[in-house]
Amino acid sequence: MDTDLTQPSTTGQADPIDTLPPTFRWGVATSSYQIEGAVAEDGRTPSIWDTFCRVPGAVANGENGDVACDHYHRMPEDVALIAELGLDTYRFSVAWPRVQPGGRGPANPAGLAFYDRLVDELLGRGIDPWVTLYHWDLPQELEDAGGWPNRDTAHRFADYAELVFAALGDRVKTWTTLNEPWCSAMLGYAYGEHAPGRRDLGAGIAAAHHLLLGHGLAAQRLRAAAATPIELGITVNLATADPATDSAADRDAARASDGLGTRLYLDPLFHGRYPEDVVADLAAEGIRIPVQDGDLSVIATPIDVLGVNYYFGQLFSGVDERGQERDDEGRPVRRVVRRDLPRTAMDWEIVPDSFTDLLVRLSRDYPGVPMVITENGAAFDDRPDADGFVADDDRVAYLAEHLRAVARARQAGADVRGYFAWSLLDNFEWAYGYDKRFGIIRVDYDTQRRTPKRSAQWYRDTVRRVRGQR
Repeated sequence: MDTDLTQPSTTGQADPIDTLPPTFRWGVATSSYQIEGAVAEDGRTPSIWDTFCRVPGAVANGENGDVACDHYHRMPEDVALIAELGLDTYRFSVAWPRVQPGGRGPANPAGLAFYDRLVDELLGRGIDPWVTLYHWDLPQELEDAGGWPNRDTAHRFADYAELVFAALGDRVKTWTTLNEPWCSAMLGYAYGEHAPGRRDLGAGIAAAHHLLLGHGLAAQRLRAAAATPIELGITVNLATADPATDSAADRDAARASDGLGTRLYLDPLFHGRYPEDVVADLAAEGIRIPVQDGDLSVIATPIDVLGVNYYFGQLFSGVDERGQERDDEGRPVRRVVRRDLPRTAMDWEIVPDSFTDLLVRLSRDYPGVPMVITENGAAFDDRPDADGFVADDDRVAYLAEHLRAVARARQAGADVRGYFAWSLLDNFEWAYGYDKRFGIIRVDYDTQRRTPKRSAQWYRDTVRRVRGQR
C-alpha cells in the first residue's frame, strides 16, 4: 500500500477554509458499483448497470464494473487509506442486488456480511460510516417488472432499506436513502444516457415521483425501527440555472431548468407539493406526475440532513443559435450557453461562486435542515510519474476553491456542516467507463495499486489545519 502523504499544504493562514468550525465533518465518498467489483460473488445478482454495460455503445470502450477497484476484496486496505487521511466520515453505498438478490425476499447473509465487516472496520479506525441505500444499482429483476416508473418499486425499496437497517442500524447513525434521484430518473429513463437506457420523458417523471415516494416510505420505516436517534437524509445533485441575459425567453429557460432539476425534488421533500409551474410545463407535454392520495405527505417525511452534490453551474438561453424560441417540434428552447471558463475533463465549467450562491439559496428557500456536501470533486487528465504519483495541482485548486465557496456560504448564513470529496478512488465513471478519474487516490486498474495523489496530501493537511492539528 502506497501512502506517501508527506507534502505540506500550500494554503495560507488567511484562507476562508480556516473559518470552518472544529465540528465540521470531513469525509470522502464512493458508490458500490463504481468500486466493488465481484459482481457475481456471494449471491449477488445483476443490476441494471451490469445489463446496461453489455449494450453495445452504451459505455465508453465497452467497459463495465465487473472488477472496478476490487474494493470487495481490498476493503481493509481502502479503509486504512481513509484513516491515514485523517477523515472522520466515509460515505459509501450498499449494493441492492448484493443484499437482496432479485430485489425481493429475504436478505442474503453473505452480501450483508461484507457491509457488516466494512462498518466494523470503519468504526475500529474511528471513522463514522455514512450509508447510502441506493446509488443507482437497481436489481435487474425489478427493472424487468417496470423499474422506477412502476409504483411497486418504491415499496420494494422500502422493504430493502428495512433489511439493511436491521443488520447495520445498531452501529450506523447516518442514513441516506437515495443518491441523486434526478440522475436515476432523467438520465436513466428520460434521456437514455444511464442505465436502464430508456428514452421516455413520461417514464422519467414517473420514476422521479416513485423515487421520492420510495425515499419517504424508507425514511418512515427506518425511523420506526430505530431504537436510538439516527440521522436520516437524501442526497440531491444540484446546479445553478441562471439566465444568459435578462430577456423573458432566457429567464423562462432558466426557470424551467431550475424547476426540473431542483424544485421538482426539493419542493415535495420540504413543502409537500410539486411546483405549479413545473406541473404546467409537463402538462403542456402531455405528462402528468402520477401522484396518489397520501403520497406527498409520505415524501415530506421530516429529514435530519440534506446531502448536496455539486459540480457546476449553468447559464440558459431561451433561443437557439438561429434566434428561434421554439424547436422543430414546437417545444420551448432551453439551451445551455457555454462560457469562456476553465473546465474539467468532463467538460464541466468550474464555477465555485455558483456553489456559494446555491447553498445560500437552499438555506433561504428550504430552511430548517442542515446540509452536508456529500459530493464535490473533479475529473482531470491525470499524468502519473514512474512511481504512480499524480501531481494533480488542478484538482487541488478545484477542491480549495470549492471549500472556500462553502466557507463563504456559511459566513452568509448557510447551515453547511460537512464536506465529502468525490471520490476516494479513481473508479468506474458510469457511461464514461474508466476514462475519467475523479479520485484523490490513483488506482492502477491493471495492478489495483493505490497511490495517493497530491490532492490527497492537500486534503489531509487542510483537515489537520482546520482542526488545529498543525
